[in-house]
Amino acid sequence: MAQKVRGVIARGKGAPVTIETIVVPDPGPGEAVVQVQACGVCHTDLHYREGGINDDFPFLLGHEAAGIVEKVGDGVSNVKAGDFVILNWRAVCGNCRSCLRGRPWYCFNTFNATQKMTLEDGTVLTPALGIGAFADKTLVAAGQCTKVDPAVPATVAGLLGCGVMAGIGAAINTGNVGRGDSVAVFGCGGVGDAAIAGARLAGAHTIVAVDIDDRKLAWAKEFGATHTCNSQKADPVAYIKSVTDGNGADVCIEAIGHPAVYRQAFDARDLAGTVVLVGVPRPDMTIELPFIEVFGRGGQLKSSWYGDCLPSRDFPMLVALHQQGRLPLDKFVSESISLDAIEEAFHKMERGEVLRSVVVL
Repeated sequence: MAQKVRGVIARGKGAPVTIETIVVPDPGPGEAVVQVQACGVCHTDLHYREGGINDDFPFLLGHEAAGIVEKVGDGVSNVKAGDFVILNWRAVCGNCRSCLRGRPWYCFNTFNATQKMTLEDGTVLTPALGIGAFADKTLVAAGQCTKVDPAVPATVAGLLGCGVMAGIGAAINTGNVGRGDSVAVFGCGGVGDAAIAGARLAGAHTIVAVDIDDRKLAWAKEFGATHTCNSQKADPVAYIKSVTDGNGADVCIEAIGHPAVYRQAFDARDLAGTVVLVGVPRPDMTIELPFIEVFGRGGQLKSSWYGDCLPSRDFPMLVALHQQGRLPLDKFVSESISLDAIEEAFHKMERGEVLRSVVVL
């Protein structure tokens, strides 16, 4: 039987979000209903509200979440009722050309729940990233549920569902940061700080944090930055070269999604170095690079999709590292809030006052 629960809805471009009653169907084949326990307020949700993703309003916002599986549909074998799970937005298909080549983290045919959640009047909702977790309960594809140790708090576990995984994966999976590498991270919000934490985990010896906010640079040090540069006060390219024997960084991670910042990352890398773009640019943005430099510097220019993660492999491993005291996921949580505080949380995020506000249900 379908259930009626609270959900946070974005009805139109730029309009304040509202809490409304939504209808969550019983899970069909391959689906699961999850009782959401915690959900991070991610910049992607703000992009949805602002119409920066698409125009499929109304949106059911929220996607960076953890909770308890309440019920599963026919044919579901990876999770069962009562399991504690992190929700992911790349449920791999196992059958596309990338999966069949043994690269499921690039899956080209990820999927969501088939049935639709609606408002009480039958209006179909578009769940953010196929999840829609600013709600008491949500309907997802069972493959979007990754079982992890229930001993970890939901407020911490849910962060792996998007931003923290994107940043850690940008360093470890996409950038292939290794022992003794030098790394520069441009943009020290949640994703950038996660990239810094990932670089430290991987054994980088020099980690340069670049931002325009001294407060964020101070936070970056807590996650492992060895050097910081306020790019409004100093040339970040020159600074990065000055702390890497004049060479530049082995791996530069751009966590903003802005052409000017990407150019700084491109110029700050060493010969044969790697640039990783994990920040999400707007659709209208373009970039121009000196073609001879693309050739002459060698190396790699890469994009990182969700940190090139495989949730079934990476989520349990990162939870274990947190439990061992090697990955301070709790430091990403700036505040715990209720559903009715999400609009203000968006404003705090825009002002750079928080790394993550986490909704607790």
